[in-house]
Amino acid sequence: MTLRPSIVEETLFIALWCRAHVSTHYPSLLYDAKAVDLVRAIDYDFSVIESRFSPEYFLTSAARARQCDDAATAYVAAHPRASVINLGAGLDTTFYRIDNGSIEWYDLDLPSVIALRKQLLPETDRTHAIAKSLLDVSWYDDVTHTKRGVFAIAGGVLAYLEGGQVKTFLSALADHVPGAEIVFTAYSRHEVSLINKSLQHLGMTHATMKWALEDANDLAEWDHRIVVVDQFSFFRDIPLDPAWGEETIRRIRAVDEQKLMSIVHLRL
Repeated sequence: MTLRPSIVEETLFIALWCRAHVSTHYPSLLYDAKAVDLVRAIDYDFSVIESRFSPEYFLTSAARARQCDDAATAYVAAHPRASVINLGAGLDTTFYRIDNGSIEWYDLDLPSVIALRKQLLPETDRTHAIAKSLLDVSWYDDVTHTKRGVFAIAGGVLAYLEGGQVKTFLSALADHVPGAEIVFTAYSRHEVSLINKSLQHLGMTHATMKWALEDANDLAEWDHRIVVVDQFSFFRDIPLDPAWGEETIRRIRAVDEQKLMSIVHLRL
């Protein structure tokens, strides 16, 4: 399949390539057969991505996916007919890794992204695409299966919002789907600054991070309904494979030890 993606759409290919690359070279960290198939099917020079990012970047990206998988899988095990909402879905393929055959799945992203997603990952009887911003509260009406539990995966999308927007979003989620759980990535102020400098260096000025979070417990001050289930490092309980290389492992350990990035799990 030949695609001519826009600059914004090109950024969607980065996480896709990371998962495919790790699946091919380090499957013990993450194996994503659908990502591998997509990268093979899309007529796009993915070597450009490989040349622009460090090994720890694509390993970290895969580790985040694995941790979100594990959190969602645990929820689905307890709520086998739940709905899972993938916020800022991009070309994410989590559904194909964790599907139990009975969950309902919703992929939400901006209209241009959903249009591309539908080309590559068409909807099925249990996967539904919603072409809206997560800040547009009308999308809650599009999620029609909420009685058997709701789990949301936000990946790294919240970091690109202003703090006030994140607060509004979490309160709206609690309003519309009380008892829902959500997992997402949080970045320290220092890490947000470093990432933004890297994005500027790569010419990706449209993708600027705005929101930083050091301690998830601070979120309880926003809304009494927010309960922190967990906050932990990207590589918690993930063995560091010597095949990654000593220098890469050293950098990964430093990020974890300095708590620059974390996975946050909330109940609302």
